[in-house]
Amino acid sequence: MRTPETAYDRRRLRQWLAGEARADGVSRRDMLRLLAAAGGALAVPAGFNTPAAAATSPGIVKPLPDEWFTVRGTNAETRFASLAGTGYHTPVDHFFVRNHTSTPVLDAADWTLTVHGDGLVHGRAVEFSLDDLKRFPAVTRTAFVECAGNGRSYFSSQQGQTVSGTAWTLGAIGTARWRGVRLADVLRRAGLDRAAVDVMPRGLDAPYVTADGTDLGRVRRPLPLSKALDDVLLAYEMNGEPLPYDHGHPVRVLVPSWVGIASVKWVGDIEVSAQPLYSPWNTDFYRLFGDSYPPGGSAPLTRQTVKSAWELAWGASLDAGREHRLTGRSWSGGGGIVRVDVSTDGGARWRRARLHDAGRRDGWVRWSTDWRPPAPGPYSLLARATDRAGRTQPDTTVANTQGYLFDAVVRHPVTVV
Repeated sequence: MRTPETAYDRRRLRQWLAGEARADGVSRRDMLRLLAAAGGALAVPAGFNTPAAAATSPGIVKPLPDEWFTVRGTNAETRFASLAGTGYHTPVDHFFVRNHTSTPVLDAADWTLTVHGDGLVHGRAVEFSLDDLKRFPAVTRTAFVECAGNGRSYFSSQQGQTVSGTAWTLGAIGTARWRGVRLADVLRRAGLDRAAVDVMPRGLDAPYVTADGTDLGRVRRPLPLSKALDDVLLAYEMNGEPLPYDHGHPVRVLVPSWVGIASVKWVGDIEVSAQPLYSPWNTDFYRLFGDSYPPGGSAPLTRQTVKSAWELAWGASLDAGREHRLTGRSWSGGGGIVRVDVSTDGGARWRRARLHDAGRRDGWVRWSTDWRPPAPGPYSLLARATDRAGRTQPDTTVANTQGYLFDAVVRHPVTVV
């Protein structure tokens, strides 16, 4: 059955190819060139695959201690083992950082949000300060934000496939308690027209220049109006405090359950359009390309997939003959997690893990299992989650050139001594 997002994207694509849609900041000829190049050098800025030797990044403001992070170019991946015992919400100082360029240090007092476009009544732009947003009814929502490439490295290490992009393991995710205002309330106050179909937030970080020198402008990605009016927030707090610089200060978009690129940080303007909109972040990036997909790629990515991770160092050493309480987390963009099965013998036998949270939409569950390793030697720990929609992690993930949405069971190595 075709999802509403897929049907909508097909209509957008037809309109764009017919010249009835706008590709913001990129000409139609260049967009076709970018589509043809997707999966090649354009998708991988130089140095993105090489972790830094020390836990520092010139583009990230907060400290990045080695025991909590692996630095990957302009990004910082959370070491999943560091989340053990931290509670349901990811502490801000442990939260991963995904930057296309570098974190801008913005003054909240000078910040404004401009809502504009022909999808507004009379087409007049409207500006909101942070104080203006705080006069709207406040909403608090717990939700994870996860990079679409989370788990990308396992396409290579587990499946032997070559993909481009940052070599994340499973730490490009964090769950927080976000507070802000409904995007729907702001759009309606700005004068949403009945003809509107797309909403495109744009960040205030520096323009993104690819490895071949193409300036794609500031990060921006359109949302269908139906999603924008559903559960999207303009968030100004994270875990009870003002948003930190690296996580979108003073205001970011939060799009629950969707790939992280939709949750634009440092939002400065929002275009509301009566025609479908395109940007490089929903054409040459954040689609699935490869032999298993149409020549133009899949529809733009929306919901996240099912994943599980052990809160244990990669290659950890455990004592034989001793009882160990092993913990982890599982999550899905398609609904709450209802079951997690684990194996301590590489998948020969499975048993249910104990769930310590109710499976909730847009969140994760913490789980645990007890294991007494019988003898010294190498072992593979596996965790396999099932969500409320009936989706279960597969043994392998269908390859795509940019390494998005890896959802297969990860084989976590440990050594018993």
